[in-house]
Amino acid sequence: MKKSYKKMLILQIILFLILIFNSFVSNILTDYKLVLFLVVTLIAFKFLFGFEKDHHRYTKDIIFEVFVILVIYFILFYLLGIIIGLAKTNNYYNLDGIFNFILPLVLTIITKEYLRYVMVVKVEGNKILNVTTVLLFILIDVSNAIYYNGFTSYYDGFRFIALTLLPSISRNIACHYITIKTGYKPVIVYLLVTNLYQYLLPIIPNPNEYILSLVTLLLPIVLLVRVYNFFQNEKDEIIKREYHKKRIGSLIPAALIAIVAVYFTSGYFKYYAVAIASDSMFPKIKKGDIVIIEKFDGNFEDLEIGQVLAYRYGNVIVVHRLVNIVLDNGEYYFYTKGDANSSIDNYAIEEEMVIGTVSLKVPYIGLPTVWLNEI
Repeated sequence: MKKSYKKMLILQIILFLILIFNSFVSNILTDYKLVLFLVVTLIAFKFLFGFEKDHHRYTKDIIFEVFVILVIYFILFYLLGIIIGLAKTNNYYNLDGIFNFILPLVLTIITKEYLRYVMVVKVEGNKILNVTTVLLFILIDVSNAIYYNGFTSYYDGFRFIALTLLPSISRNIACHYITIKTGYKPVIVYLLVTNLYQYLLPIIPNPNEYILSLVTLLLPIVLLVRVYNFFQNEKDEIIKREYHKKRIGSLIPAALIAIVAVYFTSGYFKYYAVAIASDSMFPKIKKGDIVIIEKFDGNFEDLEIGQVLAYRYGNVIVVHRLVNIVLDNGEYYFYTKGDANSSIDNYAIEEEMVIGTVSLKVPYIGLPTVWLNEI
C-alpha cells in the first residue's frame, strides 16, 4: 500500500474512533460542533495531503440531471402528499429558524461533501479506501441517531435500520459515485434541496415514517442509475443539449398539474379539496368523491340552513348539511346532519371549527386517498 494510502487509512481510523465515541459515549458532534469537526478534519487533510481543484468535465450536465430528477421527485412526492395528506410547516424564516436549523444544515452539507470530494480524489481507485470512505460518511450521518436511539428493544433496532441506516447507505453510495464522476457540486445541490425543502416550503407531504424512509431510500438509487447511464451514453454535446430542452419541456405540464393539485388540497388558499371518506351524505355526495370547499370569510350571518358545511371536528374534516343555527350571547353555534343519517349530529359546531361551504363535487377521484387511509 502506498504511503499516502496508509496516512489516509490512519486518518479515517481516527475519525471512526471519534464518531464511535460520539455515538455511544457522549453526543458532542451536533449542529455547529459537527461543522467545526468537519472543518478541523479538512484542515488536517490539507496539511497531510493538500487539495486539488475540481476539473470534472460533466459537472454542469450532472447538475442538470440532478435538477430534472428532483423536479420529477417533488412532482410525484407532492402528488402522493395529496393522497396521504399535506402538512403546514413551522415558520423558519426568522433568526431562530435560520441560525438553529437552516444555517447549521447548510454548513454541514457543504463541508461534509467537500471533505468527501478531497478524500475521493486522494483515494483514487483503491477499493479498500473507497469502501472505508463510504462507511465513514455513513457513520457521520447516523452517529447522532445511534446515540439518541437507545436500542432498548429489538423494535428500536429495526426502526434504526429501516428509517436511518438503510436510507443513509443508499444516499452515501450514490453520493460517493457521483463525486467520483463529477466532483462535489452536484452532490451538494442534491443534498441541499432534499434536506432544506422541509424548512423553506410552507406545505410538505405528511407520510408516515416508513413511507418517507422508502422514498428516501429509493431516490438516491434512481439518481445513481441515471448518472451511471449518463456516462454509458455516447451522445455528443449538441444532442445532449437538445435532449435537456425536451426533458424540461415535458416536465412543465406535470409541474403545473402538481402545483394546482397541491393548491387545492393544502388548505392555505381560498378553495380547499377534501376526499369524502364515508357515505353519510349519500346520495348527494358519495364515498370517494372530492368536494371543493370555499373557505369561510368570517361572516357567519351569511350561512344558510340547507348549505353543505365543512368543519373540523377533532382531527377530522366533516362535510354535513347545515340544519340549524343558534345565536347565543353573540356567538354562533351550528348543527348539522348527514343526508343519509337518521338523526342530527349530537354536538354543536362552534365558530372556530367552521372551514367553509361545499361549492363543487368531483365524483370518485378521491377513492385512492380513502383506500390508502383505510389500510
